[in-house]
Amino acid sequence: MTKSPQKILDNKNCQAYHLPVLDLQIIDDPAAATAALLPMRSRLLSELALPASAATLATRVGLARQKVNYHLHALEAHGLVQLAEERKWGGLTERLLVATAASYVVSPGALGPVAADPNREIDRLSASYLIALGARIVREVGDLLRRAKEAGKRLATLAVDTEIRFRSATDRAAFSNELTDAITKLVAKYHDAAAPGGRVHRLVVVAHPLPQNVPQKSVPPVAAKFKEPS
Repeated sequence: MTKSPQKILDNKNCQAYHLPVLDLQIIDDPAAATAALLPMRSRLLSELALPASAATLATRVGLARQKVNYHLHALEAHGLVQLAEERKWGGLTERLLVATAASYVVSPGALGPVAADPNREIDRLSASYLIALGARIVREVGDLLRRAKEAGKRLATLAVDTEIRFRSATDRAAFSNELTDAITKLVAKYHDAAAPGGRVHRLVVVAHPLPQNVPQKSVPPVAAKFKEPS
């Protein structure tokens, strides 16, 4: 006997939650960072690019469903996964979860007072100083991005990313000097400490050798402009 559509819906009810998934999520809570960095939980996050149930994940990762549920509850408690859909089969409810972002970055702020800080006594010509600058960018921009999303606004940012192959160390030094001079002139031209309503922006320019295991590419012309809020 064929069931009527109404009876089919009574036995299998599906409720979807259309929640946004971020391109990138900054993790600044130490407990959330600990949860995300555990190998199995990191694996589960990667498997949850699309919604999946604990039973499905258990098959994929080779763990018992109860253990997968334990890890999922921890990830959900720290806001790293979210409910995407609920399916009801008779008296049972199956929860499908999805990662809150396509990828994650742990902010140095999660390390508290031992986080990298360029304001500490560091040789400003060292690789350690460059890394500390990068860590500050993640910490500051991550916090600004969170505040902008909470306010429903976009964050104005500027990013320039390109590659350059120097013929010699002499050319590299000459490029550095010319770049420094150009930036100094631009800052002097546009900086106005007394501008009413003006907002200070941080400008960081870094250069480092390309790792040997990273394939070189044909570099397009540098194109950069501020991504202004809409």
